Amino acid sequence: MTHDIKILIAGGDMRQVYCAARLARRYSVTVAGFDSSALPAEVQPLTGSLPAAEEFDFAVLPVRGLGSDGNISAPHYSGALSAESVASSVKKDGTVFTGLPFPRLAELFPQQRLVSYLDREELLLRNAVLTAEGAVQLALERLDVALCGLSVLIVGLGRIGTALAHILRGFGADVTAAVRSPKAAAKAEVLGVRSVYTDSLGGEYALVFNTSPKTVFTRGNLGISHRNTLFIELASDEGGFSPEAADMLGEHLVRAGGLPAKTAPVTAGEIVADAVAAFIEEGGGGSEN
Repeated sequence: MTHDIKILIAGGDMRQVYCAARLARRYSVTVAGFDSSALPAEVQPLTGSLPAAEEFDFAVLPVRGLGSDGNISAPHYSGALSAESVASSVKKDGTVFTGLPFPRLAELFPQQRLVSYLDREELLLRNAVLTAEGAVQLALERLDVALCGLSVLIVGLGRIGTALAHILRGFGADVTAAVRSPKAAAKAEVLGVRSVYTDSLGGEYALVFNTSPKTVFTRGNLGISHRNTLFIELASDEGGFSPEAADMLGEHLVRAGGLPAKTAPVTAGEIVADAVAAFIEEGGGGSEN
C-alpha cells in the first residue's frame, strides 16, 4: 500500500469516478468536481474548496480536460472547477495526467509536468476493445437484422478496426476491411477478412464502421451503400465523412465518439487507473504533452 502518495481526481465523466475507486485501493485519493448525488456510495467527493497548499503529488484530468468555459470539464458538478485551483493544489514538482492534448494546459499548469495517459499503448489497446464492443452494441440496437451473414465494411485496421474484425467475425458477419496499404491488406488476410483499397471502394454493405480520421466518404463514393445502410463514425474530430457526404446520409450516419464512457464506464475508468498507476510505479517513462 502506498497511501502516502496523494492523488486528486479532477472532474470528468463517470470514468473518472471508477478510476478514483480503483486507485484508492493503493493510494490516497480525493475526488473533486462531482456532486455527491452523482457518485456511488464508496466514492466520496471533496467538500468545500480545494486546498491551495500544494497537497497532491498527482492530479488526473478528464480525457477532454477543459470544457467550453475554460474550466476543468465537470459535467456531473453543479459548480465550477477551475484549472487554477487544481494547479495550486498540486505540488510544483508534481505530475498532472491528461487525456487528449490541449495546448492551453501547458499555460494553466506551468509548474507541473503534463503527461498524457493516452500515450500508453496498453490503455489504447484495451480501450479499442471497449470502443469496438460499444460500436457493435450500437449497431445491434439500430439494426432490424442479424449480424450473422450481414455484409459489413470496416474502414481502417488500426486498434479499433482490428478489434471490430475479431468481434464481427465471432457474430458470423461477412466482413470486408477498407485499407490504404499492402501492409494493411496483409493484416486483413491474417485476420481472415477480405480487403479493398479505400480509393476503389465497391460493392454494397448493410453496415459500415469508420475508424479513419481522414476523409474516405464523399458524395461521389456513397454508392457503396444501399438505402438503409447504417454508417457508424468512430473516429474523433471530422472523421471519415466529408460535410457533403454527412448531409446526404442524414440520420443514417451515427456519430459515436467516446463510446467507452457511455457503454462501459467502469472498465474504461479502471483502464485509465491502471495506466496512471503504471506510470507512478515506474517513476517516469511517460510522454509529456
